[in-house]
Amino acid sequence: MSQELLEDKSVTPWFEKNLGLTLNSFIIAIVFVVASGVYIGVLLFGDNSLEVYMNLEEYEYKLSNKISNIKKENSLLQKEYFELRELDIDYNREKK
Repeated sequence: MSQELLEDKSVTPWFEKNLGLTLNSFIIAIVFVVASGVYIGVLLFGDNSLEVYMNLEEYEYKLSNKISNIKKENSLLQKEYFELRELDIDYNREKK
C-alpha cells in the first residue's frame, strides 16, 4: 500500500485545483480576458474612441460660438458700411 501512495503522485496544476478549469479552458479564458481588455482599451483611447468624440463635440461648440460672434460682428460692420455709404451719397448730392 505504501508503494501505491508513492507511485500515485499526480500533480494537478494550480488552475485546475483552484479554479476547476482544464489547461485548454484556462488558456481560452486568459485569451478572452486579454482580448476583451484590448478591445475596451481601443474603444476608450483609440482613433474612434469616446475621448475623441468628446473632444470633437467641444470643438464643435467652440466653432459654433465663434461663428455666431463673427456673424454679429459682420452685421455691425455692414450697418456701419451702409451708414457711411449713405453719408457719402448725401455729400455728393450736396456738392452738385
